[in-house]
Amino acid sequence: MTTAIPVMMIEKTPISFRHELKHLITRGEDRILSERLGRLFAHDSHAGPEGVYQVNSLYFDTPDDKALTQKTAGVSGREKFRLRYYGSDTAFLRLEKKIKQGGLCAKRSARLTAEQAELLLEGRIDFLLGSGDPLLIELYSKMKGELLRPRTIVTYEREAFIYSPGNVRVTLDRNLRTGLRSTEFLDLENRTVTAAQDTILEVKYDAFLPDIVRMAVQTPDRRTGAYSKYASCRRYE
Repeated sequence: MTTAIPVMMIEKTPISFRHELKHLITRGEDRILSERLGRLFAHDSHAGPEGVYQVNSLYFDTPDDKALTQKTAGVSGREKFRLRYYGSDTAFLRLEKKIKQGGLCAKRSARLTAEQAELLLEGRIDFLLGSGDPLLIELYSKMKGELLRPRTIVTYEREAFIYSPGNVRVTLDRNLRTGLRSTEFLDLENRTVTAAQDTILEVKYDAFLPDIVRMAVQTPDRRTGAYSKYASCRRYE
């Protein structure tokens, strides 16, 4: 007897797409940019005294690597699911679905408890179906229908700057690392493999990018790219 896959609930809350630009920069360029941005813009208020915090993500993928393949092929319309928490605080843990359409991105999210995350890592996912949350039910459907599973840990230190006009967020992501076992996602000791030496500069904004930000993030001979932290960490499986 097979388990029926539920019809996915439709999320009625509208989502806002934002522009997202990525650049891979050297450590030297990072230092110059960090100093420059710090003189112009405020740090993210949720960060520590130095404006830096740790991001811990666990990305999902199918047995045939649908998310990875679509990313490397540059497919315009694609999505990724991930679990995320910050620092060592698993009390604030979210499931996120990142949606890409061309150069635009959007995100949906739902809160999870650490206990629910443990169940998810163990493959005990029935609670998703009974949650009543459209995003959690969608994850359940895809874990049953597409065999979507937790796949790769992605961890890094982020320095974030905010500029209200244009709703701009500029981030410098450093010390990209991964772990070898996704089941140990909630264990911060399991971050032993360095995945990148350079820094990832990201610029996110709504309808327009103010000139002051455009000029501030300029570095010689750097072009916008399609760098993927998830793809970089997948190389070490």
